[in-house]
Amino acid sequence: MKIASHRVRRAIVLTFLSSYSILIADAQPIKGTVNDSSNEPIIGATIKVKQKPSLAAVTGLDGSFTIDCDIKNPIFICSYIGCKTVEQEVTSDDVVITLPEEAVVLGEVTITAMNTGNGEIGARTLERTAPNVINIMSAAAIDLSPDVTVANVIQRMSGVTVERNGTGEGQYAILRGMDKRFNYTLVNGVKIPSPDNKNRFVPLDMFPSEMLDRLEVIKSPTANLEGDGIGGAVNLVMKDAPYNRQLNINLSTGYNALFFNRDFQSFNYGAIVSKSPFERNTSADYSVTSADFSSDNFRTKSRRPLPDFNLGICYGDRFFDNRFGVMLSGTWQNVARGKDSDLYYKVSGNNYGIEHRLFSEQVHRLGLHSKLDYHFNMDNNLQLYLGYMDMITSQVRDARDDKTWTMRMRYNRQRIMTANLNGEHKLLDGALKINWRGVASKATSITPDNALITMQGTHVSTSGAATRRWEHNSDRDFAGYADLQYSLNNDWLIIAGGMYRDKQRTSFFNEYTFDSATGPEHVQVYGVDWTDFDQIEMVPREYGNIGDPLNYDATERIGAAYLMAKYNSRYWEANAGARMEHTDQGYVLKYPRDVDPEGRQKYYDFLPSFNVKYALQERMSLRLSYYAAINRPSFFEIVPYSIINEEYKEKGNPDLKHTRSHNVDLRYEYFPRASEQIMIGLFYKNIIDPIEYGLLNEGQDTYYMPMNFGDANNYGVEIDITKYFNWIGFKANYTYTHSAITTTKRNMVGNEIVTVEQTRPLYGQAAHVANLSILLKDTHYGWSGQIAGGYTGKRLANISNWLDNDVWEAGSFRLDLSFEKKFNCGLCAFAKIGNLLNTPTIRYIHKGPHTDGVTDAERYHGNILERKERHGQSFTIGLKYTL
Repeated sequence: MKIASHRVRRAIVLTFLSSYSILIADAQPIKGTVNDSSNEPIIGATIKVKQKPSLAAVTGLDGSFTIDCDIKNPIFICSYIGCKTVEQEVTSDDVVITLPEEAVVLGEVTITAMNTGNGEIGARTLERTAPNVINIMSAAAIDLSPDVTVANVIQRMSGVTVERNGTGEGQYAILRGMDKRFNYTLVNGVKIPSPDNKNRFVPLDMFPSEMLDRLEVIKSPTANLEGDGIGGAVNLVMKDAPYNRQLNINLSTGYNALFFNRDFQSFNYGAIVSKSPFERNTSADYSVTSADFSSDNFRTKSRRPLPDFNLGICYGDRFFDNRFGVMLSGTWQNVARGKDSDLYYKVSGNNYGIEHRLFSEQVHRLGLHSKLDYHFNMDNNLQLYLGYMDMITSQVRDARDDKTWTMRMRYNRQRIMTANLNGEHKLLDGALKINWRGVASKATSITPDNALITMQGTHVSTSGAATRRWEHNSDRDFAGYADLQYSLNNDWLIIAGGMYRDKQRTSFFNEYTFDSATGPEHVQVYGVDWTDFDQIEMVPREYGNIGDPLNYDATERIGAAYLMAKYNSRYWEANAGARMEHTDQGYVLKYPRDVDPEGRQKYYDFLPSFNVKYALQERMSLRLSYYAAINRPSFFEIVPYSIINEEYKEKGNPDLKHTRSHNVDLRYEYFPRASEQIMIGLFYKNIIDPIEYGLLNEGQDTYYMPMNFGDANNYGVEIDITKYFNWIGFKANYTYTHSAITTTKRNMVGNEIVTVEQTRPLYGQAAHVANLSILLKDTHYGWSGQIAGGYTGKRLANISNWLDNDVWEAGSFRLDLSFEKKFNCGLCAFAKIGNLLNTPTIRYIHKGPHTDGVTDAERYHGNILERKERHGQSFTIGLKYTL
């Protein structure tokens, strides 16, 4: 019996094993690719076996997938957002599945979803089909990047570096070595005003990156774009209403490693009096007393900061038979940032050992965005965009050296509001298109009671103990745009249009100086007479400087008209046009002192452009572009102001000319696959009458002022490569830029100061800029990640009016990480680490005969070390939910 039983068990086991081995043998890997209707691979499409849904796969970065299937002739069900779901029987081990775009019915009309560029394939397609030289970063790439603001995202793009703010975060874009003044910012193709009180440029750190559908860097503007972009333009394209209901929620928290080892300093900015004594009394002759000021806002705290908090919500849908689309998005960010800065050598002023500066800055960002569209029919639709950006920063700077101690407490609020109504209409069976747009925008900035308190050692300075400054400004735009497009046939398109903008700007500045109320007889000592800054007794000097030239009103009226033609053939694409712009710019000083209180500049500019593309192969082409551009003086530069500084006098220049330039681009483009690219480009800029600051001798005085300095040249090469495999991808770009400009400098010859000329690079331009990102994606388990490294070579950080005394920023390498895990329920967990290596910012002055006598300064590779700054690593973890 035992033997028989053993034989039965043995037979059962052998039968089971043989059946299992048959199943294993029958499970064959089936490989395939999922493409869209234009034969482009789709990333992230889902494939399931109909007979056995547990067998599934997701396409990788190159659109490929593999399924181990034990079913003969299985039926694959393939789906992807925005495409029709397809069922396809598989009869081989290598299959290609094509997903057509999902048609959307608008009432009785059927349309096909448009490419918005929010995915990598869409972004590459827009680059390939664009009429000009452009680089695009998609929402998918932005979402995976370690960055939370547009200013940090844009540094990953080819030919772009960023100018950072006081805490090391990116703030302004420098395109191809051209300073921020030579570029402009668009939102949905429309220029927006600046909250800066002197200049035109827009701080990009105001914009949360998750609000974007894509980020465009336009490097060769066409005639239908505004002409004041010598460096180019940055276009922030906000999210459109989707063709399927969409809900995204993003919640995250984080911390900056800088505050693992030290406290975060803050002050009572809620007690700030928003208006200065002059504003409250409206009399320039008003004599202030201590009763006109509160010191409650000087109360400070030192403690570890609370964790960062970030919340983003995005909702989109369509209603009324899909005619009416809605996209609503809001973000709120509350982050604590800082900087530890050691100042080793002061270019001007006294040096009392190393000055240690501790920065603590709380940043609140609010972004609200809505896009509405209504399709009356196939030929007529309206779009309304409403945007609101609000950024509040409160910063404490605690600076101490061997003899002095200063405490700065600054609160600033910047806001940008914009409304944009756009209409698109087709006539003559679509041969004639009319586009129009009306825009109303306003930007504001307020900095009330910006206080700087000065101590000598541990006691309050008896004279000049503090300065308190009130600043605010606004910039209002009303603009209208109209374009007509007429298609002669399939080869020719004629476009004509124009725009008009009316800008009104106002600026206010009021500063008061304080002395110690106890005088030199009894100095106020820290720890004895006071323990916090609101306890210091100070008395204001009788009058503030309401006559400061920053009290002005400015106007600017710009009118433009253009004509452009496009031609397409099998191998050639050409786009040629010309733009005429008229500028009427002026100012009125509110409280003038011995100068002409009013001034105005008027001029016309003729700006031709052309772009030619020749198709070497279906996915390979050459581009040649030329465009003329201008750069207008900032509002403040043409005001006849005069400021007495410690070493020289600074003044404005009402005779300042606007800058003109001729720009040429040549680029080779190859797109091996839909999401991949190889770009190699050359660029050259001849800049006429560039605006730079230099020295002018007038009699016995020397003035530091904006002037036009002959011609400057800027040229370089760009290389941009993107390559994907199934689970790994690489993005790399490199830019070499060379620029040269000659300006005047001071030089000491014996005991005499003489003026000489010196040639140098443009401000902020780095000769070498490189970025490398490695993308990892496991579509089966839902993991993805990115390792992003960036190198920026040495660049000019501060321009001195003395020969060879400019401050340079050393080259640096920055490493960032991000990764995420997606779950089937629509939930995604993510983490981001910024500045992983805690790379320091190092600034120095070149060694030379002028530094030989400096014996007590720190050295950096033989040069005089000016400062070293560290910003700490930033850590973020969070959850995203997508419906």
